[in-house]
Amino acid sequence: MARYGMVIDTRLCVGCADCVVACQAENDVPIGYCRDWITTEVRGEFPKLALEIRSERCNHCDNPPCVACCPTGASHVEPLGRTVQVTANRCIGCKACIAACPYGARYVHPDGYVDKCSFCLHRVKEGKDPACVSVCPTRCMHFGDLDDPKSTVATLLRTRRWHTLAPEAGTKPRVFYLT
Repeated sequence: MARYGMVIDTRLCVGCADCVVACQAENDVPIGYCRDWITTEVRGEFPKLALEIRSERCNHCDNPPCVACCPTGASHVEPLGRTVQVTANRCIGCKACIAACPYGARYVHPDGYVDKCSFCLHRVKEGKDPACVSVCPTRCMHFGDLDDPKSTVATLLRTRRWHTLAPEAGTKPRVFYLT
């Protein structure tokens, strides 16, 4: 069984937000909301500074606190790719999952349910990449099976330096940032 993940090369990301727009269009995200976003982080001290530009989203964790706290099972792990998904019509909008997520990756949709990145599972089922990956002009984003040693994502993680966000949270995130 696959275990989907995403690898983003921060040396190639230019912060254009094409991924954000593609996600909004593909998933009919209401204006003013987003399932993914661009973050910039400056590290170091002047004059030795480093800028990292990242496309962030739900990390589809191996140990998702949002699933554990959901009282209705609306937040759940989908067998296909073991991704974290939300079933909108089961969500009561209690926001427990929002509080539990260390990545700030969820929002309350105007229709009252919690929404987030789905890794475009509907596209993946058709053999396509998530919308964000498919439109990236610098090809900094990669998606695939982390457990397949021949996959691009597994190869990149073996051959490049990388980090995850908030590793101290113990969620075992599956979005990796190449440095």
